[in-house]
Amino acid sequence: MKFTIQRQLLPPLHLEGDILHLEGETLADALARAVAEGHSLERAHLEEADLTGAQLAGANLVAARLRNANLEDADLTGADLQWADLFRADLHGANLAGAQLAHALLQHAHLEGASFEGAHLEGADLTGADLSGAVLRHADLTGADLTGARLDGVDWYGARLHGARLPD
Repeated sequence: MKFTIQRQLLPPLHLEGDILHLEGETLADALARAVAEGHSLERAHLEEADLTGAQLAGANLVAARLRNANLEDADLTGADLQWADLFRADLHGANLAGAQLAHALLQHAHLEGASFEGAHLEGADLTGADLSGAVLRHADLTGADLTGARLDGVDWYGARLHGARLPD
């Protein structure tokens, strides 16, 4: 889906084919409602979107483009973000417990204090990402690339790191 966004504050959710028009609500609220109504956000173009605190638990965001998006404190519990492009996205404090992030692009993303408990990050690209204080308990990072990532205070308990590339 592609989204037409004309203002920062936007109207009730209105789908016209593959185009989402918003009137009178924030983008974060409109997308949360779209997810609750069962709409897929697969391949959505949401570059630089302000989705601070968005409630997107269980959302289908496969191959979504979220470059430079602000997802600070967002709830993405159990969301499907496989192959998503989150380059330089701000996800600090976000909840991604149980999320599917296989092959996601998270280069230079701000992931400070985010929870990835039980998340699937197989083959994810986290080069240069800041994971300071992140929770990766029981996460699967098989084959993930963490080259150049900041890992201060990360909780790795039970994490799978087979074949992962870690910083020196």
